Amino acid sequence: MNFCSQCGAPVTSRVPPGDDRPRHVCDSCGTVFYSNPKIVAGCIPQWEDRLLLCRRAIEPRSGLWTLPAGFMENGESTAQAAAREAFEEANARVEMGSLFAYLNIPAINQVYVIFLARLLDLDFFAGAESLEVRLFAEHEIPWEAIAFPSIERALRLYFEDRRGDAFGTHMADIERRPR
Repeated sequence: MNFCSQCGAPVTSRVPPGDDRPRHVCDSCGTVFYSNPKIVAGCIPQWEDRLLLCRRAIEPRSGLWTLPAGFMENGESTAQAAAREAFEEANARVEMGSLFAYLNIPAINQVYVIFLARLLDLDFFAGAESLEVRLFAEHEIPWEAIAFPSIERALRLYFEDRRGDAFGTHMADIERRPR
């Protein structure tokens, strides 16, 4: 950030009075600009014993598989964002279930909020951000081609809970794996 969005004057990075970390601060009007983690909302769409995954058509990690998920927009709840992402990426209509996983990724300033969801029908197809979408049984999951550590963790937790016949709510911190 170089200029203030309030008055247009230059900003500098410094610790404002009463704070404990550097922020962008306007040199003219004194406005402090905060940079906070982004929320990624997604879901685990289920149909019988299979899950819907999307093969990414965009970077990062184009060509790899993920759950439908993406950045939350202003004016929507996390559940609404997850349902919207399922529709945008897979043209999938889902009934949102309970919160399943809350995954922090401090290294990249993201928080994943993943819900359980039920596919309402099988009329899904790849959206603009997906090369293909399909249902996978557990033994078919392309583990070596899962795009993100957070998605891999959510999927592994899902299958563990399913084997135990009880779904909980999970919270974890994810370390970025080297690429």
